[in-house]
Amino acid sequence: MANIDENIKKEYEELTKTLKHHMDLYYNQDSPEISDYEYDQLMLKLKKFEQDYPELKTNDSPTQIIGGTAKREAGVKITHNKPMLSIEDVFTKDEVKEWVKKVHLLHPQAGFSVEIKIDGLSMTLRYMKDPSDNKLHLTVAETRGDGLIGEDVTANALVIPDVKKIIDLPYDYLELRGEVYMSHEAFESYNEEQERLGKKIAANPRNLAAGTLRQLDPEVTKSRGLKMFIFNIQDGPEELLSSHCGGLDILAKAGVPVVRHIHCTSEDEILFAIDEIGNLRDSLDFDLDGAVVKLDNTAWRNDFPSGSKYSSGHIAYKYPPEERVIVMDEIIVDVGRTGKLTFTGSFHDKETGKAARLCGTSVSRATLHNQDYITEMQIGIGGEYKLFKSGEIIPKLNGCVKAPEIVYKAPTICPVCGSALIREEDTADIRCINPTCPAQVSRTISYFTGRDAMNIMGLGETLIDALCKEGYLHSYADIYHLSEHKDELIEKGIIGKVKNTEKLLAEIEKSKSNDPVRLLTGLAIRNVGKSTAREIMKHVDNLMELAKISVDGFLQMPDIGETTANDLYEFFHDEKNLLILDDMKNSGLNMNAVKDENASDKLAGMTIVVTGTLPTLGRKEAEELIVKNGGKASGSVSKKTSLVLAGEAAGSKLTKAQELGIKVITEQEFLEIINN
Repeated sequence: MANIDENIKKEYEELTKTLKHHMDLYYNQDSPEISDYEYDQLMLKLKKFEQDYPELKTNDSPTQIIGGTAKREAGVKITHNKPMLSIEDVFTKDEVKEWVKKVHLLHPQAGFSVEIKIDGLSMTLRYMKDPSDNKLHLTVAETRGDGLIGEDVTANALVIPDVKKIIDLPYDYLELRGEVYMSHEAFESYNEEQERLGKKIAANPRNLAAGTLRQLDPEVTKSRGLKMFIFNIQDGPEELLSSHCGGLDILAKAGVPVVRHIHCTSEDEILFAIDEIGNLRDSLDFDLDGAVVKLDNTAWRNDFPSGSKYSSGHIAYKYPPEERVIVMDEIIVDVGRTGKLTFTGSFHDKETGKAARLCGTSVSRATLHNQDYITEMQIGIGGEYKLFKSGEIIPKLNGCVKAPEIVYKAPTICPVCGSALIREEDTADIRCINPTCPAQVSRTISYFTGRDAMNIMGLGETLIDALCKEGYLHSYADIYHLSEHKDELIEKGIIGKVKNTEKLLAEIEKSKSNDPVRLLTGLAIRNVGKSTAREIMKHVDNLMELAKISVDGFLQMPDIGETTANDLYEFFHDEKNLLILDDMKNSGLNMNAVKDENASDKLAGMTIVVTGTLPTLGRKEAEELIVKNGGKASGSVSKKTSLVLAGEAAGSKLTKAQELGIKVITEQEFLEIINN
């Protein structure tokens, strides 16, 4: 180890860290950030590292462990009777040939099973004979977890139609392993319903299937239409175990859904079967993750060990991602609800002149992320690019084949409202910061009415969207003109009947008397949150006075940096914004700063974190006292924290404060500071 170059060690450690991060996202969080192909390439790179520098490899290397952990919140942990291991991946036909030759050298008569590898998640089913009918009854269903310990998901497995509750076979015990998955139809149906309800859609069928199987409520699992194939007999009588294909055939005759499997004896037959399965990709109603090649004689499998992580006597051939060459026709620019510009490429297949066919679907558009990505990929009209589907779901460009005459450049003015665009410092994001931009008005109004701002109960995002679409809201000032349309709103039923409409209008009227700190917060000025707004209002008597302050004037205020000062100056010197403020003033909103006679600066310059349960003060009450006395209330402990006010069950924040050497005080000590 000592002779290995430090740069190599560092690169290896970074790669290991990256892989563990992606393993956690895939196996535990059900939210991968990269495609299976990209993950496989990282794993291959790590294996090459460990081949060249074996002394780097440790027992907890990603090459030695299975990716998942059991989730205690989803079910009871359970130890597997038989380990649920992974299958070693290969990526070329030559590797398949090499493995088959190795098997035939030891067992010349060996047969093989070539099977579809579904992109789902593993589950093992345990069956016991019930003396009352001499049939096998399902007793336990378990997820893979870390390969040794998983979760008991029996209640959920019982509502999956493909899971046989009773198998009419004359055995005492049977343990089957299969793949739980979601069909494309069920996946699309789920996402359509999520979109209709305005909720988050799922990224891909595998993630949704994993989350569904781990649901605490079996009714949720039942409603989402999971399916399952059995692909292995983990334990049972010799009749089922002697021949893998024979065992699956017996199960199939008993009505158990088993994986499509092709019995082969020669290298050529195996390669033909792999190609045959690959050609099915467009017609399958589920995502294909490769083709598995297994020794049919299960007793011989242990003659070909693959380490602690992988099942012996198996390999999984991973198909290269499908690619098409496309020609860029148009670059579509939209403004998102946060003001951020989004770029979408519209294209056609170079060969067919139509939408590109990938993984069974037609693709004519793909996200282009941001200007940096566009520049790096040399994206422009007429350019030619390789297209593939990340995770066989999301279309992505994979390199420039032929550069365009002109690489696309983002506009400098908003395509929706015509305002100047800004590029955020240290990011690739380009934004429209006009709060009245139609593309983002719903989002800015929703923030304005939120709990931390004007706190208008009942005026949420869904209702705001409806009022915007009907033309009642163009800026947050229009909220205070809704009462002028009361009868019309009741007639249309946008808010509801008379009672609901009057209730909301009363809440809007009530909000007019809010402290202007809330109003300033609700204006959604960049870098001006609740605490900054509170600090700013200490320096003026009326919110409208902020229009008279220069950049230098804002810089004189505590905790106001150059970026925030510029943001404030630009907002309060924009004619559109001033007209909105004047409108709200005329509607009767309180602009006058409330000066608390009991306020002090005893905590000036101090950042204080409240944690745990205090004897007499609520957390919010304590934070208000901190601010009232000139301090800053923070929700997290860092090196900038001055004090931690801790009560019972303080938890991790107290631990971190002690680790950083930050002073911890009690409620009594806190009250003594502000009262003396």
